[in-house]
Amino acid sequence: MTIKKNFSYQPENGVHRITLYNTVYPEHQHRGKKERLYLHFDFACFYAQVEQLRNRMYGLPLIIGGWRKENGQVKGIVATSSYEARSFGIKTGMSAFEAYQLCPFVCMLQVDYASYTAISKQVHYIFKQFSHTVERYSMDEYFMDISFLVGKPELKIRAFAQDVQDKIFEATNLYGSIGIARSKTYAKLSSSLDKPKGITSIITTEDERAFIYPLDVDEVWGVGGRRYEHILAEGFRTIGDVVDRGADKTFMRLFGANFGKMLYQTITGQDQARVLEENDNYTPKWGVSYGHTFSEGSCDVERIKGEFAIAVEQVCYRLRAYGIKASSFSGMFGFNSTDQPGVGFKFGIDGYTNIDKVVFKSCMSRILPAIKGACRAKMEIRNIIIGTKEIDKTDQLNLFFSDEAKELERFKAIDQINNRYGKGTLTKAHTLLRVKGNTHFLERNG
Repeated sequence: MTIKKNFSYQPENGVHRITLYNTVYPEHQHRGKKERLYLHFDFACFYAQVEQLRNRMYGLPLIIGGWRKENGQVKGIVATSSYEARSFGIKTGMSAFEAYQLCPFVCMLQVDYASYTAISKQVHYIFKQFSHTVERYSMDEYFMDISFLVGKPELKIRAFAQDVQDKIFEATNLYGSIGIARSKTYAKLSSSLDKPKGITSIITTEDERAFIYPLDVDEVWGVGGRRYEHILAEGFRTIGDVVDRGADKTFMRLFGANFGKMLYQTITGQDQARVLEENDNYTPKWGVSYGHTFSEGSCDVERIKGEFAIAVEQVCYRLRAYGIKASSFSGMFGFNSTDQPGVGFKFGIDGYTNIDKVVFKSCMSRILPAIKGACRAKMEIRNIIIGTKEIDKTDQLNLFFSDEAKELERFKAIDQINNRYGKGTLTKAHTLLRVKGNTHFLERNG
């Protein structure tokens, strides 16, 4: 098969991006510094809101990701919940059984990716009518560059945002909140200040000091739990603490010269982030990953191997799509019992590659004995994760794999067919073995 010259990969297709950035890296920023304005739109409880609309379930507590077995047993993980469900203390990521205990009359539905994706694309099209530069950050979040409104009266800027909000509601009957700010980071923070359908404009330093500075530092993307602990230990709790005390040197000491500086600029709203359009050549900084939680635990070795084959297939597809390779991988598999700690693993390959069969063979040689041991002990495996650790962005062939060029062409041909006719049109036999049950939670890709 001849691969078309204009063949275009779709590395983000089907990926639920919890976050694209660890922070705002240089390749995501404008080279020149000038005053800009950003709009961030965030749907309120998107999956739940869609289901409430089409099933006429307004006012009812609803979770997406749970179900009841024939014997009445509640299974699943909460992917998202309606505001009515959240009022009972139900949160994303908790088990459906915990949600049921908090609210015995909670309604449960499964994730319907096809419907959510269709609406997401429709909204993206609406956004493009307001600005040429729009980023579909995730299925339910969007950024828009509205620098053409810099210097305009705030009332005009807010009227623009209201028009965006109204057009989306007219087309979909769904609502979300909007944040407007001088940095992409602060726009995202602003949209969370008046949920579920407010408009918050942060366009002056006084606005930032009043509304952004009081927020805890861990509200900013790139500040995870461990980094937040280090920052707290230095006496910085809020964004205002970091701004007022000029913590750039402290951050560089804590997190390294380059990353520390980037993180400091992100927190203080000094980043010059670009709105990344669909055709931007984004390359993951640290590689890619895939994770999946099964509906129920399993001790079927062959089916668990099948799940890992799917994971490897997804990771390698995205590596090829981004034009990168990896030589080191890591991951874990967890168990049905929360009292049993998961099993972490690492494995390496002689040279960099993005060929499925090479990665899968190395993965199985590393972890198959542990999987078999767990299954013999009747320890049901419930979830898996696999991701890259070391990546290479060059086109060098793997000298340890003599047939790599030929294999790469074969896999690219398969990729092209799957892009055209749908994921899984052509796949390897062992990926057809999956752990039985409903796919109750998002197949999370990072």
